[in-house]
Amino acid sequence: MGKTFLPNTSTASTWIWYPGDFEVWLSNKMQVRRTEREAVFPPLWKYYSPDPLVTFQTEVDIPEQDEVKIYSEGTFQLLVDGVQIYGLPKSITIPAGKHKISFKVYNQEVLPAIYIEGKYVKSNANWMVTNEDKLWIDETGKAQQSGTPWVPVGSWNFNSPKDKPSEFRLATEPWNAKKTEKIANGELIDFGKETFGYIRIHGLKGKGKLALYYGESREEALDSAKCETLDYLSFDGKQPEVYTHDQSKAFRFVQVQADASVEYDSISMLYEYLPLEYRGAFKSSDELLNDIWDVSAYTMHLTSREFFIDGIKRDRWIWSGDAYQSYLMNYYLFFDSPSVERTLLALRGKEPVTAHVNTIMDYSLYWFVGIYDYYLYTGDTKFIETFYPRMKTLMEYCLGRRNQNGFLEPLEGDWVFIDWADGLAKTGEVSFEQMLLVRSLEAVAVSAEIAGELEDHEQYQKLANDLKTKLFDAFWDKEEGVMKHQRIDGSVQDIVTRYANMFGIFFNYFDEAQKQSVKNKVLLNDDIQKITTPYMRFFELESLCALGEQEFVLNEIRDYWGGMLELGATSFWELYNPNDKGEEHLEMYGRPYGKSLCHAWGASPIYLFGKYYLGVQPSSAGYKTYEIKPNLGGLKWMEGKVPTPNGVVDLYCSTKEIKVKASEGEGILIIASKTKPLTDSGIITALGKDTYQLKIQPNVAYQITYKAL
Repeated sequence: MGKTFLPNTSTASTWIWYPGDFEVWLSNKMQVRRTEREAVFPPLWKYYSPDPLVTFQTEVDIPEQDEVKIYSEGTFQLLVDGVQIYGLPKSITIPAGKHKISFKVYNQEVLPAIYIEGKYVKSNANWMVTNEDKLWIDETGKAQQSGTPWVPVGSWNFNSPKDKPSEFRLATEPWNAKKTEKIANGELIDFGKETFGYIRIHGLKGKGKLALYYGESREEALDSAKCETLDYLSFDGKQPEVYTHDQSKAFRFVQVQADASVEYDSISMLYEYLPLEYRGAFKSSDELLNDIWDVSAYTMHLTSREFFIDGIKRDRWIWSGDAYQSYLMNYYLFFDSPSVERTLLALRGKEPVTAHVNTIMDYSLYWFVGIYDYYLYTGDTKFIETFYPRMKTLMEYCLGRRNQNGFLEPLEGDWVFIDWADGLAKTGEVSFEQMLLVRSLEAVAVSAEIAGELEDHEQYQKLANDLKTKLFDAFWDKEEGVMKHQRIDGSVQDIVTRYANMFGIFFNYFDEAQKQSVKNKVLLNDDIQKITTPYMRFFELESLCALGEQEFVLNEIRDYWGGMLELGATSFWELYNPNDKGEEHLEMYGRPYGKSLCHAWGASPIYLFGKYYLGVQPSSAGYKTYEIKPNLGGLKWMEGKVPTPNGVVDLYCSTKEIKVKASEGEGILIIASKTKPLTDSGIITALGKDTYQLKIQPNVAYQITYKAL
């Protein structure tokens, strides 16, 4: 099972489709696989479908006759220079010269796609496609066309004719169990750590039934009455001796119970995964932090599948809030742009917009902010140019949900999530939602400019500026020096939460005095309701890092993520409360094993270590320019790699020495030192008191000695 993951170039042939349709089709297929105790549990939101009929088109100018092979997912009509070619040819001869080639492809079952392979004529990113071709045949028999909305085709890495999009599978590899234990009338299989894949039964013989009870924990696997996932298998005696179950699941432990008439020798698994390279790395003088990074990376890899999903056991869905954090962690671990694109497209779906993404107001807004960050990290303009229309229609939907004050307020059908927190106020006008809307408007304004829609750019930028002014006028308490949480019927409630206050820090919406006030009165104030989910701890710790509190944050990471490791975690959880005891750590949603023990948002140390300790972040799109601001946070030394679009920033930092080498872009290394540092290359200049800078050029190794503050 699985496929080879190879990059595609614009000059090679690849399967092409209407942009976003493969992602919609695959996400539909994937997300409906969620089950709870063999009951299907489909997603809670609207499903879209690929267009069943699309037209692909290219214009070529070839120096000689070309024999072109044709492969399609679906039936097709072929036109060359406006003249129909009859039948469904498997190949065609294209004469030398200029030609317009058009395929109209129909496929209702999966999605229309083509693969064209000749010496000169190849299906690739240079083709255009439409789902509305407005074509007619005139009295001479030639095709005529006008007003057709052509867009660049979609593609990924299906680079051979046999590698059809409809047959996509994740890669697999065999894993053996670490331990097998006899229990009651069956066995408990332990694979040693959290994993995901297909159970394999070796030496299978006989007729009868066999039950598999899966568990992320030992307790769950042994509780056949209440475990979240299970499979009941029936055999007729004709099954192969090595039987691989066709449904993948998340588990560490599996309890196996078989009828006396069914025999087997052993249980193994096929581990299922998306082949991604760990391009980022982190290691330090603190072994606990090193373990936390390693487990975070494994957690992130487990939840990076067809798309960035939330957790591998329970939902296996694409949630926009969870995915937003995965994008950021991805930039410091894999830097896999296609995974970000696939996830953004699956979440957005197609027209018309009838509800928020995942039905959650803040999740629509995270979708926009995710595109803002995608452009900053990758510098990719093609994605925005292609999908700006979908950004605009979703934004217009969001703007249409505002009240008379110009603020978002939940209407019927809107779910305001924010976070799992007891008693958190979510009605009326919530400052957190307005702040996300400001950032979303800024994202659409930037995207409109990239897409060449200059009037839209001015409109959305003005909306963002005006809303930001309203936000501070309504919710910033000048006397208390904090952002209030909620306003109902024009009356600001005396509620202070961490959410808008911490986002205002790393969105850089506060001035320096406001930042310090928020830090002391909110973020470091134990009287403000604490955050217990790794989801919002991600943002809370980011805001503290942005304020220079790296040493404090490392202690928090040691306590929080280290606490999960101390309890035996092999991947990081959806929720951790250090006050819980025993099996309370497994409970959630009123179910004894409802909590996900492998959740994407638990992997946030990857992002924090890369951006705020190694200190690497882009300052202009695609790392054309970037900043390196290392901060040891009390560590004796650290080293690591931060991936960039086409390279890496390699860094070592101790209390006395910094070594850095980058493979692209122009960087600025910012050094905090008691005295002017010395360098073996380049020129160090002063920035301010105890702060210096050094320009980092590509492919130059720098060694700097300094005296840490």
